[in-house]
Amino acid sequence: MIEVESPEKTVKKMVELGKAKENMKVEPGCNGTGTSHHGQEQSAPVGIPENNSSHYQHHNNAHSNHSNPPSPIPSSCVAPSTFPNSQKMVKITADEKPHPVPVRPPSRKNLSATTPPPGPIIYVPKENEFGSNFKILPVSDQIKELQTIIRDKNTSRSDFKFYADRLIRLVIEESLNLLPFQPHQVVTPTGATYDGLKYERGNCGVSIVRSGESMEAGLRDCCRSIRIGKILVESDADTHEAHVVYARFPDDISKRKVILMYPIMSTGNTVIKSVNVLKEHHVPEDNIILANLFCTPHAVGSVLTTFPNMKILTSEIHPVSPTHFGRRYFGTD
Repeated sequence: MIEVESPEKTVKKMVELGKAKENMKVEPGCNGTGTSHHGQEQSAPVGIPENNSSHYQHHNNAHSNHSNPPSPIPSSCVAPSTFPNSQKMVKITADEKPHPVPVRPPSRKNLSATTPPPGPIIYVPKENEFGSNFKILPVSDQIKELQTIIRDKNTSRSDFKFYADRLIRLVIEESLNLLPFQPHQVVTPTGATYDGLKYERGNCGVSIVRSGESMEAGLRDCCRSIRIGKILVESDADTHEAHVVYARFPDDISKRKVILMYPIMSTGNTVIKSVNVLKEHHVPEDNIILANLFCTPHAVGSVLTTFPNMKILTSEIHPVSPTHFGRRYFGTD
């Protein structure tokens, strides 16, 4: 037969459990038993039959109301508002250590967004890193393809010259935008007037021999009657110090805007020497525009530090410049 406890024994056990609970100094609502201060109904202690849980709750409430008045929430109890997804208060004791939160490895999608793929060195200049007088040709897929073909060692000479001329034409066209214009009104064949623009008089080109001569045809294709001068600058093979061998300019070059043509600029020494020669002929520094295809950050910094008022236009700035350009273009490689 199953022995059934009498109500007196049950009440006695509940009183003993209440005293043990008081000795342990466990506040209601911190261990999930009793009635919490927020009015949440809790489960009965282990060992108490379900049918007697109401007796236990009645006795516990009476005991806490008369002998132990409700105390404020201890500091060891964390308010539920601290955990948005939790509706119960949690107690963390000194002996308990929180479980470490597993760190999820980044997905391939996030990894590819933060880690650049392996590849060649790419230099991206910061905004206004070299000042407002330094300009880069707006990059497009077509321009990038031309630059790739020119840098490819397997490109034939005929293809090299063809695609180099295309890139030169784009750079020259953009360089002409830096020249001064003045308003000009014309009459159309229908008799209407049109308000347009025209170049101011007094523009010329100067090529740095020898690679700069590759850009003369592109300038003449855009400005058919423009005058072109030449500068021959040689650099010492050991010291890279440049010295002028030959220079010939229009007589009135001091009154003209000058487009200085030099496709490859690695150190900037040749351009600096050429600009010094132009200044010796009384050409103002702000009247000089350098049309360039490829240059290095070091070269740009050297030139603009020496001549901050001159303008530079290039198609690409990169730590490695294609120094084979002149030999490939003229077939002397």
